[in-house]
Amino acid sequence: MLSSPSAASIALSTTSVTPYTGKHQYLYPRFQGRYLYCRRPKEFSFPSIGSFFSYAGRRPIIPMAADRDAVTRTQTSISSNARKQALISLSDKTDLDILGRGLQELGYSIISTGGTAKSLEKAGITVIKVEEVTSFPEMLDGRVKTLHPNIHGGILARRDHDHHMEALNDHGIGTFDIVVVNLYPFYENVTSSSGTFEDGIENIDIGGVTLIRAAAKNHMDVLVIVDPKDYSSLIEILRRKEDNQQFRRELAWKAFQHVTSYDSAVTEWLWKQCSQGKFPPSLTVPLAMKSTLRYGENPHQKATFYIDKRLSAVNAGGIGTAIQHHGKEMSYNNYLDADAAWNCVSEFQRPTCVIVKHTNPCGVASREDILNAYRLAVKADPVSAFGGIVAFNTIIDEDLAKEIREFRSPTDGETRMFYEIVVAPNYTEKGLEILRGKSKNLRILEAKKTENGIFSLRQVCGGWLAQDSDELVPDDIEFKVKSDRSPQENELSDAQFAWLCAKHVKSNAIVIAKNSCMLGMGSGQPNRLESLRIAFRKAGDEAKGAALASDAFFPFAWNDAVEEACRNGIGVIAEPGGSIRDGDAVDCCNKYGVSLLFTDVRHFRH
Repeated sequence: MLSSPSAASIALSTTSVTPYTGKHQYLYPRFQGRYLYCRRPKEFSFPSIGSFFSYAGRRPIIPMAADRDAVTRTQTSISSNARKQALISLSDKTDLDILGRGLQELGYSIISTGGTAKSLEKAGITVIKVEEVTSFPEMLDGRVKTLHPNIHGGILARRDHDHHMEALNDHGIGTFDIVVVNLYPFYENVTSSSGTFEDGIENIDIGGVTLIRAAAKNHMDVLVIVDPKDYSSLIEILRRKEDNQQFRRELAWKAFQHVTSYDSAVTEWLWKQCSQGKFPPSLTVPLAMKSTLRYGENPHQKATFYIDKRLSAVNAGGIGTAIQHHGKEMSYNNYLDADAAWNCVSEFQRPTCVIVKHTNPCGVASREDILNAYRLAVKADPVSAFGGIVAFNTIIDEDLAKEIREFRSPTDGETRMFYEIVVAPNYTEKGLEILRGKSKNLRILEAKKTENGIFSLRQVCGGWLAQDSDELVPDDIEFKVKSDRSPQENELSDAQFAWLCAKHVKSNAIVIAKNSCMLGMGSGQPNRLESLRIAFRKAGDEAKGAALASDAFFPFAWNDAVEEACRNGIGVIAEPGGSIRDGDAVDCCNKYGVSLLFTDVRHFRH
């Protein structure tokens, strides 16, 4: 850096111009012949002038002419004849060469930044670097590149406001017609295992967000693009020379939505760094439309499916991000049922099959032989299983696929079982081929196990409920013996299995199970006694010696659910406890010689 007036004179001597040191204004030469007025400060800073021109390689400072009108006339002429300009600054450079060539062919001057400019030049596209427009170098490790009046003035100026255009002319600023920007890869950085806090901070985009918001605000005059998928539409509109305000508004909406989703990720990440609790005082949930559904729960309701774009949901698995290998498009009810089946089957450690109808598991079985588990799951309630969703926590190979395709209903031994959806974590090539042959409509999903730690959201009229997901499994709790008789090892295992099944059944929930197989369940009844009777009706004689689990405590025992269960031959009952009449339940079980276990954990599901 120069440090004295004499040094400044030496630096500028190559231009054969003597620096002007009076009190008049100077003109800084700008892009395409425009000039920016700059009044000399009280302490004239020669070093900044010298370094400026040594960096930019620009023309020297020109002393202001006595006749200012001449300069003004020159500026007005330059501005009125300015070429169309597009500003491009991208992190995701998908199809950048196609965009650049398209704009260049249409006569646009392309102004660009850093890596984007290099990519365009490599593709043989003429680029004007942003520092040539701002006459100021990129600084602070790239934090400041486009934050400059010469950029934002050209974006924000309204063309229908004379005083805006006069201001641009006064300051020698050209207008921008198109702004194409996407943002630093914040999502990718903070969700990677190697990302540090410092990396996260540095990947918070400032300049890009500002450009997008400015262009979107002034969308009547500036086309703003944040998605490479819109490049072809943009070029086509420009070629037709259409002033399509609807197109402009849609792009502006998309731009603001892009920024909103980005900012929601930043706030979610920073809240997590603060460690001030799971639930922030305000919350923005970014959602991205995946598909428009044929209808909602019923044909007269319109519906759409959105992907959860929260950071906590990235790579978290679940039905929302499942791969569909075959079949009709998913419906609203398909998503609900598949989600219920997948969440249930994913809880089991042993090879397991779960069959769901209307979000309730109607058949569950665990066996080392997954084919046997499938048969037992169907047998639990073959009528309900028909037309349901079947889910596995193991790979579907050729043998299992054949069994799914050919298995006949236990009700008549003839009717081939029909399913809406098959869900599994993986498929062999042959297994997938066989299932595709079962039906052209059978939806075949490949899903990843849902990760723990994501809080769930549910809408009520006028608000949202947020809660931790229910992640407790039998290994996390203690099954406390309250009766005189302790359960045998196999009875305890059955009680734990039934308890885990009941967790996924709608309240009031009762599950009867034996040998790691659901025998019957009652769900969704306003009173627990009725759910219990439904479960026994399905289980039949197999209920004798089986385990019974309830999602909540029994409010009454004598001449009610507990005594009825004991009379029907149940061997062990698992319930949360907590009723003021728990003593009655203990006495009742002792009378009939039934083991009673308290879990201290309720599993309501509404």
